[in-house]
Amino acid sequence: MGMNRREVIAGIGAATVMPAHAWAQDVRERSPLATAAFNAYLYTLPLIESATARAGWARAGGQIGKFLHMRAPTTPATQRITTPNNDTLNSRAWIDLAQGPVRLRWPATGSRYISVAMMDMYSNNFVVLGSRTTGPDGGAFTIVGPNDMAPSGAIRSPTRWMWILVRLLVDGDSDLAKAHAIQDAIELDAPTRSDALPAFAGRAAPWPDYFDSAARLMRENPGPATDRAMVNLFAPLDFGRFDARRFSAAEGREIAAGLESAKAELISHPTSGPAAAGWIYPRADLGDFGQDYLYRAQIAIAGFAALPVAEAVYLFAAGPRGDLRLDSGASWRLRLAGDQLPPNDAFWSLTMYRMTPEGQFFLFDNPIRRYSIGDRTSGLRHGPDGGIEIVMQREAPAQADRANWLPTPHDAPFGLVFRVYRPRPAVLDGPWRLPAIEQLEGSGTPA
Repeated sequence: MGMNRREVIAGIGAATVMPAHAWAQDVRERSPLATAAFNAYLYTLPLIESATARAGWARAGGQIGKFLHMRAPTTPATQRITTPNNDTLNSRAWIDLAQGPVRLRWPATGSRYISVAMMDMYSNNFVVLGSRTTGPDGGAFTIVGPNDMAPSGAIRSPTRWMWILVRLLVDGDSDLAKAHAIQDAIELDAPTRSDALPAFAGRAAPWPDYFDSAARLMRENPGPATDRAMVNLFAPLDFGRFDARRFSAAEGREIAAGLESAKAELISHPTSGPAAAGWIYPRADLGDFGQDYLYRAQIAIAGFAALPVAEAVYLFAAGPRGDLRLDSGASWRLRLAGDQLPPNDAFWSLTMYRMTPEGQFFLFDNPIRRYSIGDRTSGLRHGPDGGIEIVMQREAPAQADRANWLPTPHDAPFGLVFRVYRPRPAVLDGPWRLPAIEQLEGSGTPA
């Protein structure tokens, strides 16, 4: 399944890629080395974020070739990647397919939602198994590397390194024991490694360290041949044998300027997609991006490991200025009438995040330890028509509204993500649309 990859580190010939405004503007206004650095940063950011996520998973006790099970929904203390959900138990495994094929099995889950997402190092979901695609009865599958002989029916990873993220729905504390039993029955037959993982620089590293790490990751996990045109755009950096020392001080300043320009691009344009009523909807290629490199980089920052839209739809709330930053000092409301609840075959939720200066979303501590509200929230107060009104503000609202209160952070802007798992066609293609959130008059910074 999937096509074999071949190394495209040293592309030949000039080429044009996505008609995104970022690259078109870049070619006109930047020096060749700055342009190369700009495009290289956007292309390789998912590789760096994957390596960062793998390192965090290892620090938390993960061992290559084995699952690390989270025994409760993600909290501020247990989050490892940007924009985590607070609805499911997550089980993660990182696999080095250079060690040989892998076999994965999990038991029947019945009506309980499960998704088994397999992602390459470029953050593409190359397979999503589970309730939607393989049914409620579990299954057994073989996974092979990009160049291995594959038995009939095997799943082929596009990159040597890959990871599996299992999302298993849990319905409150009383349901944990049953969910744990399913986690314990997931079997991964994979070669293990006891040696330490190599160290890689993070997203904020200086350009020599960042591009050295990016080049090493690319050599280990080559992109597909269809990425050659994009890789050509940063050929001046010579990723096949990258050495920062061969660039002069002046050239280094050009490279640094291109990298910083790419960072600024992602902060100023944190995500892209169609918008309606103040919500940004995902693009059709979310989670399996193809040659949509800018969007892939945006999601690596704002929603790393996002599922494809057929599995889950993620809606980002846009603020009055069109970005994703919302004033946490204001009071906000989201009113969902009974006929506005999202049609789905699994569940929905609204999650509150603290937004970092880099545009990442993380859960934060709050006095009631509530990080999301959804169709399974205990004690949620419904209106006469079956709809709900969610209250978002720092301080506790009037007693009557506290059941539907989602606290905002005290020290930073907030971001909102509305998730619909296993969305029905009305969500994917219309006519369903989420109503706008409302900033209450007289609260916070004037819109």
